[in-house]
Amino acid sequence: MSDQVQPADQHADFEAEVHEQKAVRLAKRDKLNEGAELGGGAYPVSVPVTTTIAEVRAKWGKLEAEPDNHSGEIVGIAGRVVFQRNTGKLCFAALQAGDGTRIQAMISFGEVGEESLKRYKELVDLGDHLFVSGEVISSKRGELSVMAKEWQIASKALAPLPNVYGELNEETRVRQRYLDLIVREQARINVQTRARTMASLRETFASHGFIEVETPMLQTMHGGASARPFITHSNAFDRDLYLRIAPELYLKRALIGGLERVFEINRNFRNEGADSTHSPEFAMLEFYKAYSDYSDVADLTQELIQNAALAANRGTEREGTHTVKWADGTLFDLGGDWDRISMYETLSAASGVNITPETSVETLQQLADKEGVEVKLPNHGKLVEELWEHFVKDDLERPTFVMDFPVETSPLTRHHRSIPGVVEKWDLYVRGFELATGYSELADPVVQRERFVEQAKLAAAGDDEAMRVDEEFLRAMEHGMPPAGGVGIGMDRLLMALTGLGIRETILFPLVK
Repeated sequence: MSDQVQPADQHADFEAEVHEQKAVRLAKRDKLNEGAELGGGAYPVSVPVTTTIAEVRAKWGKLEAEPDNHSGEIVGIAGRVVFQRNTGKLCFAALQAGDGTRIQAMISFGEVGEESLKRYKELVDLGDHLFVSGEVISSKRGELSVMAKEWQIASKALAPLPNVYGELNEETRVRQRYLDLIVREQARINVQTRARTMASLRETFASHGFIEVETPMLQTMHGGASARPFITHSNAFDRDLYLRIAPELYLKRALIGGLERVFEINRNFRNEGADSTHSPEFAMLEFYKAYSDYSDVADLTQELIQNAALAANRGTEREGTHTVKWADGTLFDLGGDWDRISMYETLSAASGVNITPETSVETLQQLADKEGVEVKLPNHGKLVEELWEHFVKDDLERPTFVMDFPVETSPLTRHHRSIPGVVEKWDLYVRGFELATGYSELADPVVQRERFVEQAKLAAAGDDEAMRVDEEFLRAMEHGMPPAGGVGIGMDRLLMALTGLGIRETILFPLVK
């Protein structure tokens, strides 16, 4: 038998060490709380912070070039202890702010006294939130520091931190994102990139006269996309409700009501598989522009995403460009005018078979069988789309609009103005995955009812993703919906395009098994 420590044994040893450390830290918590006034102790209500670590660095960073120098300014700062070194009469701690900015705190016998220094050594651990007040100086080694005149625990950590200089495995990063944010700079960058992206989208919409609205997430009927919904129950109304799969049908009601340029950024829920590009809960942007079509909103989509790239690059060496840098170091260019290609033409070229909207289901099924492409409840549209993904999708690296889809798979889309059998719809592909979808919206309530009826037949045949006949939406359409272009963009996928990460890394707290 090998005498090497096995992974299970290592895990058990780690758990035992954590349990022991928690017991020690609980004792320190109790000691901090002994005799503490209400609101003090291990978890005070507040601490007298006067400035942030980043502000101290911005103002006094020049001191790092001047060892053993003094600013004369007294500050009160707080941060998490991520490193400490205790010597006889001088202790050092690295305090980290939420954005990852760090500064050194120095607790010395000469400044705080013997009793305070002793309590610091006894009670402060890695992971604690610590407040220090004192003068901004540079150490003898030239490190920007705060020489504490007083210190206080701002929050006692009972569980130890992982190694702040080590790597968390992917499962830990996803399941305990708070640790990921503490330890890993890339995790903090991801959150900041997402925030800048959202702000950029809103700025671009404002420049085009759009207004932001909110629509229901609990719906009496699911619609707006082909997807399997989550079902819940309302006790107040004693009826089943659906978590929305898309905001489309309500945003179109707003369009009918006269809100001619609207958008919403919010959550959608689809009870489907989860993989590197799909999550059951995800953020979605949808926007609608009256008196426009799918070509017009394609232009706006390109502008939105390119502006988001500019925002993602802010403060980096690529500032002012559309070339983003992924987490693995790859550079990806989102600039220029993006290609627009035909679904039917590219499928024909890649498969070697001339495929048109008139191609029979039998011919398409034979090709699918030959290629090993399985299609549930096949019809012309589903077969064309699945075959296109099989033959073409993976070769699309640069951003590309794939134009003109089969009518069977696009029940909310207007017939093409010049090509029979297809609708004015595009999908935007980036790096081989679908990032956005755009339509010339169907405005005829009579044709919309016919499409809903066809969808209802598919649902009756067992298609969980098919829509039902939505009478309330049809009633709204009968009051006149203006011609419009509409787009849906997955926010998590947009972050994937900007960062090169998988979907679980772009969502702050993803759902995991």
